Amino acid sequence: MRLAQTAFFLHLKIHFSPLRLRGETYSGQKKPMRDPYEVLGVSKSANETDIKKAYRQLAKKFHPDTNKDPKSKERFAEINSAYEILGDETKKSRFDRGEIGADGKPRGFEGFGAGGPGGFSRSGRTGETHFDFNFGGGNASGTRGFEDFFDLFSGGRRRGAGMRPTRGDDVAASATVSLETLGRGGSARMILPGGRAIDVKIPAGIEDGQQIRLRGQGQPGVGGGESGDVLVTVKAAPHPWFKLDGRHLRLDLPVTIYEAALGAKIQAPTLEGKVELAIPAGANSGQILRLRGKGLPAADDKPAGDLFVTLKLMLPDAPDAEFQTQMREMREQRPYDPRAKIGQA
Repeated sequence: MRLAQTAFFLHLKIHFSPLRLRGETYSGQKKPMRDPYEVLGVSKSANETDIKKAYRQLAKKFHPDTNKDPKSKERFAEINSAYEILGDETKKSRFDRGEIGADGKPRGFEGFGAGGPGGFSRSGRTGETHFDFNFGGGNASGTRGFEDFFDLFSGGRRRGAGMRPTRGDDVAASATVSLETLGRGGSARMILPGGRAIDVKIPAGIEDGQQIRLRGQGQPGVGGGESGDVLVTVKAAPHPWFKLDGRHLRLDLPVTIYEAALGAKIQAPTLEGKVELAIPAGANSGQILRLRGKGLPAADDKPAGDLFVTLKLMLPDAPDAEFQTQMREMREQRPYDPRAKIGQA
């Protein structure tokens, strides 16, 4: 039945006296649609990847959900219309050959074309106009041409024509948070490409470099497709005291000569506050003490990390004469060589 209808309309002559389209006379003019290459800002030599990239950037910029400019909706519709042509290989080829216009309709209907593929010729007596439609460029059965005919009188392109639902792209982002936030959990505000601000929940115990997926917060889909996701990579900010080592923490802790020589109990910082640390008598600078479970907390079936404390012997900021006298006596009366074994086979 559809083939028969197509064959019939291939020779159809429509009489208008005078011709009216959507309440306008034939002489009426509507604002022409812009060249799709100009709309997307690409050259005619642009390949499929360049066109797709340009479209996605513009769609993200002018999407009405994120762009509050009153004109963004109109601009977004224009961008989608341009991509309907340049994003479809067949339509792009027909546009490049001049068979269809920027609105996707066969050229010639505006009165500037005549005959030829996709156009029509005009003839008739005064007060009567005949239009012979030529649906060139369709498929073998002429079905595409039949649909184009109804496009001319249905107020424009059919919704979603030539576009398959396509999922939007994922967006990669990063959030830099403090070690305390990694340990205790919290939230971080970040600005996505396009200027949209979102709050990201940081779970306690997440590791540096791990990702958090925010579903549906990425690029909008095309043709009714679902939106992509935002993949947030969590990064640890530098800390004045701690260094991160996987799930463990490392700390250089200054101690006095007498604390190292005699032993002592001192306060050591952790992510949860200060704890008491026992320094064994005779401890040396560089000796490492371990505080179990004082690194990042357990998470995702991973055990809590540890805190490794490296002792650093420190002299007084301004040694006085008495201190120097004591050191000279020690050198003369109780000398020792801590480097004796260095360089031995």
